[in-house]
Amino acid sequence: MVTEVPLWTPSATQIEASRLTAFATEFGLPTEYPLLHRWSIENREAFWAHIWQFCDVRGIQAGSILTERAPFTDTLWFPEATLNFADNLLKYHDSQTALVEVNEAGVVESVSYAELHSKVAQVAHRLRELGIGVGDRVAAWLPNQIDTVVGMLATTSIGAVWSSCSPDFGVPGALDRFGQIEPKVLFAIDEYSYNGRVFELASNVQRIREQIPSIEQVFWVSKDPSKSDFTRMYEADTPSLEFEALPFNHPLYIMFSSGTTGRPKCIVHGAGGTLLQHLKEHQLHANLTRDSTLFFFTTTGWMMWNWLVTGLATGCKVVLYDGSPFYPQKDTLITLIDEHQITHFGVGAKYISSIERVRVKPRESHDLSTLQCVLSTGSPLSPESFDYVYRDFKRDVWLASISGGTDLISCFVLGNPWGAVYKGEIQGPGLGMATGTFNSSGQPIEDEKGELVCTASFPSTPIAFWNDPDGSRYHGAYFERFEHTWAHGDFAEVNSATNGYVIHGRSDAVLNPGGVRIGTAEIYRQLEHFEVIADAVCVGQEWEDDTRVILFVVLEDRQQLDKHLRRAIKKEIRTNASPRHVPAKIVQVKDVPRTRSGKIAELAVRDTIHGRTVKHTTALENPDSLKFFAGIEALKR
Repeated sequence: MVTEVPLWTPSATQIEASRLTAFATEFGLPTEYPLLHRWSIENREAFWAHIWQFCDVRGIQAGSILTERAPFTDTLWFPEATLNFADNLLKYHDSQTALVEVNEAGVVESVSYAELHSKVAQVAHRLRELGIGVGDRVAAWLPNQIDTVVGMLATTSIGAVWSSCSPDFGVPGALDRFGQIEPKVLFAIDEYSYNGRVFELASNVQRIREQIPSIEQVFWVSKDPSKSDFTRMYEADTPSLEFEALPFNHPLYIMFSSGTTGRPKCIVHGAGGTLLQHLKEHQLHANLTRDSTLFFFTTTGWMMWNWLVTGLATGCKVVLYDGSPFYPQKDTLITLIDEHQITHFGVGAKYISSIERVRVKPRESHDLSTLQCVLSTGSPLSPESFDYVYRDFKRDVWLASISGGTDLISCFVLGNPWGAVYKGEIQGPGLGMATGTFNSSGQPIEDEKGELVCTASFPSTPIAFWNDPDGSRYHGAYFERFEHTWAHGDFAEVNSATNGYVIHGRSDAVLNPGGVRIGTAEIYRQLEHFEVIADAVCVGQEWEDDTRVILFVVLEDRQQLDKHLRRAIKKEIRTNASPRHVPAKIVQVKDVPRTRSGKIAELAVRDTIHGRTVKHTTALENPDSLKFFAGIEALKR
């Protein structure tokens, strides 16, 4: 792995003013990141206790911090501690803006921390009146808006368990998720807008209610006050807000896996672990303070929504956006930075490559003076996108690529405010996370590609999978590959010179031609040089007792894949990757299937070209695209 000149390095002033420096100084810890990270792994109990203290967690930290067991699915963090998640997100009661809601039509609403506290009290009171209490499930089929955050906080304040998906999920997708967890209450919206179109949902909500017998009450969210149950609750007398004191590992969220290869896994996350991880990542790794404004483009069906709203625990301003990122203008999200003085701007890697493709140059069209950090996740951020950010976005910005997932509701590798940014690399492992890479024999490796692993437990390890009484599905998801080690399913590489990480794609989608493991991200990187290629997906096809690499490309309007373009693509891949990376076949298609969080659905394509049925297409943003991959003649020879 070649180490290049840094694209960005924090100044001495920035390092001195960072929350990470304040943390290290307060507890007398090392001020070099590799040393601090090693200390946090070797002293995990002290580290997480320091996080509790430094981030001012509200609760009672009693008894032991860690009860270590093997396998670490049985390890308990803070087994005698109590807290309430909502209490920690609502510890500020002042007039500072808490939430700003913006939709694609440009309508803006906001609430202060004091107003948010009052709204949550109203909805929590109504839930209690219905008999909803500790351990009951509350489901939300809602967009990313203030009422959704209120519903989540009201639910968790009384000890009920929150689960959400975005309204663009169809009825089968919602049933696949909510049908497994048997909610008593459903928060739902009557209509939503996307890309200038209005979608009616009332009849779909009724179908959901009819098919999930456990639902006792539907609370409607609507922009029409006469239809909104939330509006009526907000207008009632304000009751006091009481927070249930709950065990550290009390269920907080039920999250869902993407579900492209089967029914979505229902992943149960605990309140304390989620809170501590998010506080650590927000304050130490992203340098959030009360003066910050945090934005992430997400839906309620992606874990980044849960990560985003925990910003309230730091007391910063959180900006919510509902709608298409490219409507009504291709730079709609960029405009939010100036309009709302955003300091931390988070998007998926696909968004960054998309605005580069349509030649958006934010530094020429926008002020961006408040912008300090660009966060990117969802899929590997290509080296070319790193170049784009520093060339055309903002030259003096901190680009923090992050990677983790729904499985841990947080990150394994992410930003480091003390460190330099190198092209194509995530800055380093998260504090308290014993992250590394293993070869196929389970040996630690550096400077070569392997499985991303974590060798010790962490507080946001899922507490369980729903409806998995013997824990077999949970164990099978992460611990079958290596004994007592979490195998995350990412194909990754550690740069020993910089301590940085490169994610090469999902390891279950790794190509294996001639027995050589190849990450798909390595191939996608080479396609960034072709403006005519709008999108692509690369999979392995079983062929003649081996695997051959198949590349599907989507071309810009009315462009055709000819022998000259095929030859140019193969040459680029051979020159900049290796002959092993060169596709055996390159095929033009009209669209590429993606999950609702923007990830390329490689496994769904792989199953389709092999004639295997993709059963759970509701997890896809564009399931009809799979028809372009069925019965392709070129793949039969």
